[in-house]
Amino acid sequence: MDHSGQPVKPRHRYDASRRRDQARHRRDQITDAAQRLFLRDGYGPTTIAAIAGRCGVSADMIYKSFGGKPGLVRAIYQRALQGEGPVPAERRSDTIQAQERDPRKIIEAWGAFVTEIAPRAAPILLLVRAAAATDAQIQSLLDELEDQRLRRMTDNARRLHEAGHLRPGVTLAHAADVLWTYSSAELYELLVLRREMPLRQYGRFIADAMIDALLPSEQPETRP
Repeated sequence: MDHSGQPVKPRHRYDASRRRDQARHRRDQITDAAQRLFLRDGYGPTTIAAIAGRCGVSADMIYKSFGGKPGLVRAIYQRALQGEGPVPAERRSDTIQAQERDPRKIIEAWGAFVTEIAPRAAPILLLVRAAAATDAQIQSLLDELEDQRLRRMTDNARRLHEAGHLRPGVTLAHAADVLWTYSSAELYELLVLRREMPLRQYGRFIADAMIDALLPSEQPETRP
């Protein structure tokens, strides 16, 4: 009741979580449609209008949400880096590095992460690489994504270095170059797309190569 004796209508609580879920769902629909069209038709021929028509939204909404095709590619790539499951791959990797003391097991986990992420992320990077040859804006995006990957690999290398895991003579810069190379879309293209190496074998190849390049050789056990 209010002061005049009239019943007060209950106020409806603003459901922010529902609005966020709807916005996330709409964003996923747009990036899904964009990814399918980019990979099917190529970056240049795919238009914002075609993406909008595919997912039933206006082109203006896409421009406002993503800023155009480069923003869509960036969003697709960032989503690919999350990997599978509710916990992002980067966070899972950080947890392993914080808890695991055996550097070989850490690098073996990285090999497994590559098999999870590369099929999602590498096709997008290869798409961007192809488009960058004739598009200065997309070349800038490619540089941004590769710089981001190099920073991440440098952070991983620094943790190995600070924990004393690297083989004597292996510098932080060299370790970062090794990790950056073996996580590249180009290597995935060569071995998986061209040579048709199974993903599990590819992950094992990556882990073994990084272990051989970075860690001390395991000493054979000597019998008394």
